[in-house]
Amino acid sequence: MPESLGQAWHHGWRGRWFLYAAGSLLAMVLMVWGRLAWPYAAGAGLALVAAGFAMRVPAGRAGAGEAPPVERQGPRRTDLTIEGLIGALPEPAILTDARLGVRSFNAAALAVASGLRRGEPLTLAMREPGLVEAVRRAVAAGTAQEVDYEERVPVSRWFRAVAAPLAITAQARDGGEPDFVLITLRDLSEEKRLERLRADFVANASHELRTPLASVVGFIETIQGPARNDPAATERFLAIMLSQAQRMARLIDDLLSLSRVELNEHVRPSGRVDLVTLIGHVRDTLGPFAQAQEVSVQVTAAEPALPVTGDHDELIRLFENLVQNAIKYGAEGRRVEITLSREAREGRRDEAVVAIRDFGAGIPADHLPRLTERFYRVDVASSRDKGGTGLGLALVKHILNRHRGRLSIDSRPGEGAVFTVRLEYAEAVTPPAGPAESGRA
Repeated sequence: MPESLGQAWHHGWRGRWFLYAAGSLLAMVLMVWGRLAWPYAAGAGLALVAAGFAMRVPAGRAGAGEAPPVERQGPRRTDLTIEGLIGALPEPAILTDARLGVRSFNAAALAVASGLRRGEPLTLAMREPGLVEAVRRAVAAGTAQEVDYEERVPVSRWFRAVAAPLAITAQARDGGEPDFVLITLRDLSEEKRLERLRADFVANASHELRTPLASVVGFIETIQGPARNDPAATERFLAIMLSQAQRMARLIDDLLSLSRVELNEHVRPSGRVDLVTLIGHVRDTLGPFAQAQEVSVQVTAAEPALPVTGDHDELIRLFENLVQNAIKYGAEGRRVEITLSREAREGRRDEAVVAIRDFGAGIPADHLPRLTERFYRVDVASSRDKGGTGLGLALVKHILNRHRGRLSIDSRPGEGAVFTVRLEYAEAVTPPAGPAESGRA
């Protein structure tokens, strides 16, 4: 059977010869016969048009032995497919080549390692030696490798990384070097913090609870026994039991608050808080406590507003702890000064600075580095008598870690202490309603 026009086109030179011959014939007819040739020329033109349509025959109608055209999937199409697959993964995922060059990653991975760039070495963005070594072992062994590692900046976070080699080409599938390595990360921070919380509770909290519990049990036994018919002793013992129960309640409350903050320490808050308004609220809340201690609290703000990005309730807890400590341990100085200011930093965003100063006995220099440790006290007996649990400054430290803030402590014996909090300044959304608050409680 003779070939169709479509097949002639697919055979290359035969299609081109047909078009050249038909065009030449049409031109000769027009030159020789002039007007009389128009009907023939029109017919020849229609034949050429029909031939053009016939040459676009679908692949399914090709003759026997004629392979349909195959769509080529070049590197650009493959890269787009990889981008879609990596982006659909819920956990942080990074795709590298066998030489640790970053080929692709998803948004979750960029949140973990902000320095990731396509085409750059993985080691520029993730400097964890254990992770890099696991990727190299995966390339060499051709099997998935697993490693746990900890990041300490900006906050402590734990991850489990799995590096799995991917063989796509025939050479890689036949035992050659893998084409890619897929790195997936699992956040273990919450599990690790729960483990540490349990360890802290067994090692420290149980000891802190044992003393007040023993006191409560002892007084109950006394009231039931020798002091059964002594109303004065019973009243005195009940007052002591109440204070011990309140101490245990404060300890448990601080432990729960600390655990909540630690579980979310790696998640930065997104709310907007004005520190001038917040410090005014803290001063008013602690007003009765300050009056009972005969301590005045003065607030001075150099700016009408100091907006920061943060969690309102956690920042209140932070500053309540610091101001309450200043009132309790600096009571002999009879006053506490709180100053708020905005501090410029060259090449970086400004900071909101809150300094809380007392005029008490001060803190010896050798105690300053350990003040934010759990259950650490400068004077254990004095702290317990004043209702301290040893967790207040640890809570302050972890709240500041979550807010990417800083705490500095400056103290000299006999000159009081200054606790300074620095948080990144955020542009105000709306102007404040009035001037900065200042006054005494």
